Amino acid sequence: MGHEIDRLSRQLAEFDAQQTPAGLLVRYARGRVRRFATRQILTLSGGLSLGVLVSPLFGLFAGLLALAGETLDCLYLRRVPRLLNQGVHFRRVSGLATLTAGLQAITISVCVWLAWATGSSDSAMFFCLAYLSGATVNAGITISFHRPSALARLGVFATTFLALFLDQLLHERLDHDHLLYDALGAVIMFYLVVVFLKFVISGNHRMRQNSRDVLRQGLELARVNASIRNQQAELRRLALVAQSAHDSVIMSDTAGQIIWVNDAFERVTGYSPQEAIGKTPGELLNGPDTSQDTSAEIAAAIAAGRSHRAEIVNYTKDGRRIWVETNLAPVLDQDGQTEMVVAIERDITAMKTHQEELGRAKRAAEENERAKSSFLASMSHEIRTPMNGIIGTADLLSELPLPDDGKLYTQTIKRSAQALLTIINDILDFSKLTADKLTLSPVPFVVEDLVHEVLNLLRPQADEKGLDLAADFGTTLPEYLMGDDVRIRQILTNVVGNAVKFTEAGRVEVRLDWAMNGQTPRLDIYITDTGVGIPEDRIEKIFDQFEQAECTTTRRFGGTGLGLAISRKLARNMDGDITATSTLGEGTCFHITLKLAQAENPAKTLSDAEDATKPIEINLEGAKVLLAEDNETNRMLVGKFLNTTGVDLITAVNGKQAVDMVDTHHPDIVLMDMSMPEMDGPDATRAIRQLSAPQPRIIALTANAYETDRKLCLSAGMDAFLTKPIRKQILIREITRQFEKLKDMPI
Repeated sequence: MGHEIDRLSRQLAEFDAQQTPAGLLVRYARGRVRRFATRQILTLSGGLSLGVLVSPLFGLFAGLLALAGETLDCLYLRRVPRLLNQGVHFRRVSGLATLTAGLQAITISVCVWLAWATGSSDSAMFFCLAYLSGATVNAGITISFHRPSALARLGVFATTFLALFLDQLLHERLDHDHLLYDALGAVIMFYLVVVFLKFVISGNHRMRQNSRDVLRQGLELARVNASIRNQQAELRRLALVAQSAHDSVIMSDTAGQIIWVNDAFERVTGYSPQEAIGKTPGELLNGPDTSQDTSAEIAAAIAAGRSHRAEIVNYTKDGRRIWVETNLAPVLDQDGQTEMVVAIERDITAMKTHQEELGRAKRAAEENERAKSSFLASMSHEIRTPMNGIIGTADLLSELPLPDDGKLYTQTIKRSAQALLTIINDILDFSKLTADKLTLSPVPFVVEDLVHEVLNLLRPQADEKGLDLAADFGTTLPEYLMGDDVRIRQILTNVVGNAVKFTEAGRVEVRLDWAMNGQTPRLDIYITDTGVGIPEDRIEKIFDQFEQAECTTTRRFGGTGLGLAISRKLARNMDGDITATSTLGEGTCFHITLKLAQAENPAKTLSDAEDATKPIEINLEGAKVLLAEDNETNRMLVGKFLNTTGVDLITAVNGKQAVDMVDTHHPDIVLMDMSMPEMDGPDATRAIRQLSAPQPRIIALTANAYETDRKLCLSAGMDAFLTKPIRKQILIREITRQFEKLKDMPI
């Protein structure tokens, strides 16, 4: 069908092209050339007539003259199509065609004039009128194709005719009666010629219009037929798709009653088309667990003829419960009114079951995460509580006059306990980093001071091995940078400590560079050692949790294998990274990159965030301190820590007792454990803040070391947060700071 449309389209285009001025000129030219021989009948008859009426020689001359004019005209008209195809301007080609037409008409007129001049008056006039009428009709036939040529010929013939009558009048070649008859005959012939020309013109116009209408109607009919065939094919395809689809297809009228269902509907629901037609989907498929609201929304959408999507519980013929996703689409008639509604329904029971399983798995994972966090918090508390006793007792022992062996044993206990505490802190930090719960607190800090603090902390270990521990700060390093100095200190302590630990002899150097990489400021820290080195195939493994370069490394040097993993995670949390290069047996270079902006010199004011190592004057005489602690060992240690400070120490073994003692004894400072029987520390703090008694400063003293624990204590109304195991000097410093603040508060 497409070929027929193309053929008719080409014919219509060709027809329209033929009706343009250029197309009509070409048709005129080809028609004149093609009918050249036919027209010569008139020429031959005229020549023969003149040969009989005048003389053979005269007839031959007139015939040759007329033939010459025809030949000249046709020779040019043969070239017209080629000239137009060559791009010669239409007006030039048309003008020359008009000129040759005029010349051809002049040759006819000359022959007529010669016949008039040589013949008798009666016969000559009749012959001239007849011949001019024939020539005029012949010229008028072409007026619909090339009007200028036709008008040129008609003008020449009309002029000739008028000239004949003028000549007749001037020379009185006829009497008045003959003249009147000739005039009447001329008028009649003129009228007949005009009628004929009008008929020819209107006939040609109707013929062209009819021909174009036939072509156009044929094209439209072909397009309609093609559209009908396409629609029929589309309907067949849609019917096949709907019939063979895996999803149920339901067609309903505007009242919601089913008028057609496909085979999949019967496979999914168990209802045959005969059972379904005439009923609404709700009557057929709804059941106890079907949402009435959803069902009402679907019914309303069908009644309103609007698109709608919903998920609903349906029931099959055998009572099986299924989840169905339904998509409604209205089918509109030519007036835009709803003719019917098509519903495509998909069985999504398996997807819903999978979603429920995922939901259960998610809830289980969240419960596991809560259990993990609870376990880590509990283990932190349970381990830190005895660790507090061990480290605190070791601190107390180190203050006694002990023999050399006793001092050695005490230092061994302290180092071992501190190593165990480091492991605990690493595990807690790693768990927080893994759960993305560790937050950064950027502050202005002096990077050189931070590096010196780390090196001073690790220098005793380096000195024991005879290592040279040095730093190179470069020339472009700003005095102040903005970053979380606590976490940067932790990274450096881990990496530099790692270098010291794995270097038996030689040197550990820390080199720093700071530069603007485009618009991004970056701090580069290089830690180079002359240690054992790392095999190439293990270089990336050292950043994995619980991994070290060799299995024998743990036995030889100790450690958890978490320090570098924690450091890399911290660096990446700061939009940086840690990489390493190494040569086995020669040493290793760790490259730390941190995106840290330059900071201004911060104001020198005292605050709660002030460096804890800044010396302050200890003056606690007359201070009353309440210790709320359920562990007897911890109560003993705190008592020993404070027995030389002049404080009045009272104790409570649970939170409820602590609240009562604050109400009755009015302490200045409360050391509040977080986990206690009867009432925990946060609840006890809230209860104390509700008392009308003078309010003490409350310091959390707990083995719960999570950031969430700190926030919980502070939000409950506590003023400070210390984690166990607590060191004596840190505890006394914090009590002193809070006591000074209490004295500065207005009464």
